Amino acid sequence: MHVRIESDGEKLALTELQDWLARDPRARALSVTAVSAPGPTMGALDALEIILGSAGDIANFAVGYAGWRLARAGGRVRGARTLTFGGSTVDVSGLDPEQLADLLRRLEAGDADDGAAPS
Repeated sequence: MHVRIESDGEKLALTELQDWLARDPRARALSVTAVSAPGPTMGALDALEIILGSAGDIANFAVGYAGWRLARAGGRVRGARTLTFGGSTVDVSGLDPEQLADLLRRLEAGDADDGAAPS
C-alpha cells in the first residue's frame, strides 16, 4: 500500500514528520520517500510517499503520525495533514491512531466510506 502525505502549503511540516518517523522506534523501519516537484522551490518537500506493507506497518505509521501531530505546537495541526491513496484524499488531522489505522485498512480494502471527509 502506497500512501502520500501532502505538504498542505507548509513544506517544513513534511521535513519534521519525516524526521519524526525516522526517530520513532516503531515507524523507523517504514519506507518513507521525500517527493519534491521541479520549480522555484526546488528541493523543498511537496509530499512524503510511504509504503505500508503489512497491518503492523499501518499501525506503526498511524501511531507515529499521531505522536508527531500531538508533539507539535500543543497539538495544533498545520501542514502534512492530507493523505492520498489512489483516488481518495482525506484530511487525517482529526483522527486518533486507531481511526487512522482503520481508515488505511479500509482504503486498502477499497472501502472509502470511512467517516472522514474525502475530497
